[in-house]
Amino acid sequence: MTPKATYTHGHHESVLSAHQWRTVENSAAYLIEHLRPGASALDVGCGPGTITAGIAARVAPGRVVAADAAETVLAEARRNNAGLDNVEFAVADVHALSYADGTFDVVHAHQVLQHIADPVGALREMRRVARPGGVVAVREADFGTMIWHPNPPGMDAWLPIYYKVARGNGGEPHAGRLLVSWAREAGFTDVTATASAWCFATPAEREWWSESWGGRLLRSGVADAAVAGGHATRDELRRVYAGWKEWAAADDGWYSVTHGEIVCRA
Repeated sequence: MTPKATYTHGHHESVLSAHQWRTVENSAAYLIEHLRPGASALDVGCGPGTITAGIAARVAPGRVVAADAAETVLAEARRNNAGLDNVEFAVADVHALSYADGTFDVVHAHQVLQHIADPVGALREMRRVARPGGVVAVREADFGTMIWHPNPPGMDAWLPIYYKVARGNGGEPHAGRLLVSWAREAGFTDVTATASAWCFATPAEREWWSESWGGRLLRSGVADAAVAGGHATRDELRRVYAGWKEWAAADDGWYSVTHGEIVCRA
């Protein structure tokens, strides 16, 4: 039986705006040295395909498959890869990929394992479809590393609410720190671990990030799940949003989140 996989954030505009911002440079720089012309790649959980586009440009003429569990988001991925002739698109479940053993030189996932109930099983499946000597590369945020200044009323509440929602859906918000452990449990013996961070500090970055995350706590699937699960009321979520907006308006506002990264040799 396929394990549960619930994408906690959903596909509200507040979520997709963050996904559209992601590139190989700002979200998969650790992978660049493994992207060689002629290599084949599978981008698992590709979302709107902006990271996929960077992968495809670097491995051309190699074949790239952009795969996501949500068929609706693949339409956006097709638009973002419209100028590339080496990308194809597929609806896929990371727990049961419809590819033969040893199909791809590179199997990549960004911010996927934190949302699923069986990340070890997913890594085993990613390993199965990687060619011997190929790589499985994963990057995950660690919500326990999210730090910010200043800390207006309302900002304190958002992480506890998010933890309850994410874990209630079978996810793990501390995925970044667990990647090496999960990879070894999945059978990898050659694992290179690194970390990198996003930082948002300019007025434009703060405004955008506050709408992305404050907006999620107000209007996205996160908000709906928080209310349905009894983790917060709509009024409490509005106070969280107001806290985010106050943080964004602060001249000395600063925010950082660390990501765990692994490159596993298949």
